[in-house]
Amino acid sequence: MRTILTCAVSALALAACSQETAQSPVELAGQRTAKEAAPESYAAEGLVAMTLPELAAAIKAGDVSSEEATKAYIARIEAVDWAGPTLQSVLALNPNALEDARAADAKKQAGEKLGALHGVPVLLKDNIETADPMATTAGALALKDNVTGRDSPLAAGLRAEGAIILGKTNLSQWANFRSRHSMSGWSALGGQVKNPHMLDRNPCGSSSGSGAAIAASLGAGAVGTETNGSIICPSSINGVVGFKPTVGLVSQQYIVPISPSQDTAGPMTKTVTGAAMMLNAMADGEAAVDYVAALDLQSLNGLRIGVLRYAQGDNGEVIELFNAALDAMEAGGAILVDIDAFEPATENSGPKSRTVLYYEFKSSLNAYLADAAPAVTARTLDDLIAFNEAHADVELALFDQSIFEASAEKGGLDDPEYISARDDVQRASGPDGIDAMLAQYDVDILVSPSRPPSPRVDPINGDVWPGGVGAGTLAAIAGYPHLTVPMGTVRGVPVGFSIIGAKDSDAAVLSYGYAFEQKTLARAEPQYLSNAQALPDIAAAMKRKMD
Repeated sequence: MRTILTCAVSALALAACSQETAQSPVELAGQRTAKEAAPESYAAEGLVAMTLPELAAAIKAGDVSSEEATKAYIARIEAVDWAGPTLQSVLALNPNALEDARAADAKKQAGEKLGALHGVPVLLKDNIETADPMATTAGALALKDNVTGRDSPLAAGLRAEGAIILGKTNLSQWANFRSRHSMSGWSALGGQVKNPHMLDRNPCGSSSGSGAAIAASLGAGAVGTETNGSIICPSSINGVVGFKPTVGLVSQQYIVPISPSQDTAGPMTKTVTGAAMMLNAMADGEAAVDYVAALDLQSLNGLRIGVLRYAQGDNGEVIELFNAALDAMEAGGAILVDIDAFEPATENSGPKSRTVLYYEFKSSLNAYLADAAPAVTARTLDDLIAFNEAHADVELALFDQSIFEASAEKGGLDDPEYISARDDVQRASGPDGIDAMLAQYDVDILVSPSRPPSPRVDPINGDVWPGGVGAGTLAAIAGYPHLTVPMGTVRGVPVGFSIIGAKDSDAAVLSYGYAFEQKTLARAEPQYLSNAQALPDIAAAMKRKMD
């Protein structure tokens, strides 16, 4: 069963069409003939290869128009996402994108004041509402008609700075909060997102489409959302910059929720400067910080860094990259302090954390569904469970809805079990976790590898990840800022470098990441390898040597 999401857009023109006559990306790809086969190389060239700051500067200088940039990204989406390697990272294109780009060009021609993102095409994860005629689906069949006609505050902020909303990215359905046995990057409407570095590898986290799309140069920037790892993991795994702000810095209004105490949206781009530019536009209007102006190449000088050795894992190649990253920080004047162990300050922290999410998901999702578009028939979590059972051939084809069912059994947010669990895990991760480590070791930030190298997509077992790498759960539960910056690749698969700071230290964390990024410049362009055996040394090693 195919769900029509929005209008199809060609590389040259955006034809007027209605939702009823629109075609999905997958349907369009299926119509392509052999003569329209993808090119041998998918490397980004020209303006689509630019970073967000470079493209913004080129548009303002008049070297390229917003319309040209928008058409170029649409053409690349058609060639790389819907054909060629079929990344399936872009779920829908905005029917208004080219019209908005032309309006941006006219505004520049008229000499009007321009925002920092003027004319720059960006993608939003498809759990974030925009006023454009696009559904906000969370990848689910139940929300395929959720066209609300309203901008989330972060979308309105991006527009106010001149950004063009290019489209919506695919995601792990319901932000990866439907099943304990889920497969990251899969949604009923969008299928499985592929990692552009190695196509059979897990793209990770619920913001998988945003991470893959930016790595593949399908937009200048993207917005992801995170509850526990869903900005950091796909950014690390796809080899881009991802920033999870302090919870509350970016409004969560009109975003399909999981947890009010942990949810946040954040930028995903090729560079830290691009992330800071997007954050300036996305941050709540009361915030007065200029995150771009705060970037300082000298910010590592004298910085005391807590090195989370207990979270570096046991992969020798990851540790080698991590040590090289630490050397770069030290060369910038930083002082390194090893932290070899951390014990959670509360018993059963994992089960308690899940309990908090179950309660908050039920409450916040019921509130969201009650205010969804009139065409949406599922108005409660119980309705969704019943809907999925009625459409099991689509929704439950690969895994169950065990998280939905566990959440539905919970009571309200006045339940003592919820209040006790919430208070315990937030204390253990914040005051008795990150804050305690910063104070005990007299350090300014904490660093570790972000995630291990990506495993294969596994529709049989679901997500199967190596453990022991990264400390993102602490930052996620505490609601503290967390940045990942590329630090290299392991056999063609990217690995990120994580920086975690105290609450509301967002500007400082971005600045440290910027200084690190400029010293290392470790971001790798995707190679679109089919699998690990596409690497000659691995292929040779795996061949039989005896006759």
